[in-house]
Amino acid sequence: MSIVDNVIKWGLKRRWPKIKHFMQHPDEVQKRMFTKLVELAKNTEWGKKYHYKDIRRFEQFQERVPISSYEDLYPYIERMLKGEQNVLWSSKINWFAKSSGTTNARSKFIPVSRETLQKCHFRGGRDMLSLVVVNKPDTRFFRGKGLSVGGSLSPNPHWQGTYYGDVSAVIMHHMPRWAQYLRAPSLETALMPNWEEKIEAMAAEAIPLNITSALGVPTWTIVLFKRILEITGAKHIKEIWPDFEIFVHGAVAFQPYRELFDSLAPGISYMETYNASEGFFGLQDDLSRDDMLLMLDYDMFYEFIPLSEIDKEHPQTLTLDQVELDKNYAIIISNSSGLWRYKIGDTVKFTSLHPFRVKITGRTKHFINAFGEEVIIENAETAITAACNATGAVLNNFTAGPIYLGTKSKGGHEWIIEFAENPSSMDTFSTVLDQTLREINSDYDAKRHLDMALIKPVVHNVPEGTFYEWLKQRGKIGGQIKVPRLANSRVYLDEILNLVNSRF
Repeated sequence: MSIVDNVIKWGLKRRWPKIKHFMQHPDEVQKRMFTKLVELAKNTEWGKKYHYKDIRRFEQFQERVPISSYEDLYPYIERMLKGEQNVLWSSKINWFAKSSGTTNARSKFIPVSRETLQKCHFRGGRDMLSLVVVNKPDTRFFRGKGLSVGGSLSPNPHWQGTYYGDVSAVIMHHMPRWAQYLRAPSLETALMPNWEEKIEAMAAEAIPLNITSALGVPTWTIVLFKRILEITGAKHIKEIWPDFEIFVHGAVAFQPYRELFDSLAPGISYMETYNASEGFFGLQDDLSRDDMLLMLDYDMFYEFIPLSEIDKEHPQTLTLDQVELDKNYAIIISNSSGLWRYKIGDTVKFTSLHPFRVKITGRTKHFINAFGEEVIIENAETAITAACNATGAVLNNFTAGPIYLGTKSKGGHEWIIEFAENPSSMDTFSTVLDQTLREINSDYDAKRHLDMALIKPVVHNVPEGTFYEWLKQRGKIGGQIKVPRLANSRVYLDEILNLVNSRF
């Protein structure tokens, strides 16, 4: 073990007592975050509008400040994109994380302040390294390079000197030198805008290096790994990089991809992160568990909306001391980039309250509820994993949506699935998919009873490369962009099926 290796581990271990502090004293730490944020924003335009200088208690904040969607905040963000400052946040904002829209092609532009970069995103990255050391004391992580699969950056055409891009690219651009030293490929390659050229360049740079870890969205990391195996002729990644030991993933649920990763890089460990354009929220602090520790000292104040309240004009919100286990909540954040009581669009459930750990269960806009069945992403991922296990299938990607009721036809669900390894029987696959959904979702089961409201799911096995081509057509390749899992409309389904009929 090198001196550099020892020094890095020693430095990272110093953070562990602070992590344990917020695990043991969550209310104290969240109250401190709340007070700090309100105080720093009291002289902004937003802070003056809602009289932040007079706010002393959370109840006052709750009464005065509305819950906001992106659309609610966009008039303020648009002004910031055009160079105005001190609008939502007090420090200068020159960077924006560009995030995908939903069924339309519009993108969201999330302000990223210096404080959010330092106290949230960078702290999350350092804590990820700290927790690797805590979980794997003999880790080889720092004896080589970490392969980062990220997005790209562009100048903001609205105001000179400001930029936007995938949050991973914004983070990479600002990384300190010591962090740049630990990662690959070069920054120039990592920020290339053309995804297909980037894959080739990343593969060429990475193959000769000692890569010990990788970090990225599972789908795009799979594309890169497969290309590296094609170039080298190796059977799996560890033939190329014997010290490769951990994949740090996020953005989509990992379980459906687990078997494919096990074949691409056998014997490695996995760590989940919860890092989005709006902030870094969670880390898998215990690799023997399948949930994530909610990070409470990242210049972030949390609230949670029970799903029964989500569509109300003035929904009830809960603080951490009020949440319950195994119930779905929409996350509301206030942070040091000026996102105030902001709906990030994710739903979570708490798996532990001492400390607070969560699992991501879906998106507030990504579900199927065309017939009162209320199928959420967690349901879909559990069912598709069970179907893969039962038939020996290995998943590449999937999406699903409704089949609407017709004058002479019943409703149902339609699934489009791309496999790396086909199931032994498509009929068995669809049966297990359906049965598992019925077992885990009583609303779905009730609608499926005797085929009265829903028929058995229709499942399409599409050619490999279908989802890549679809995303390419939509101009949504690379970075943290991912295939929408569920939709309550047929927009995605019809686009993909039309592509298959015309191209394959």
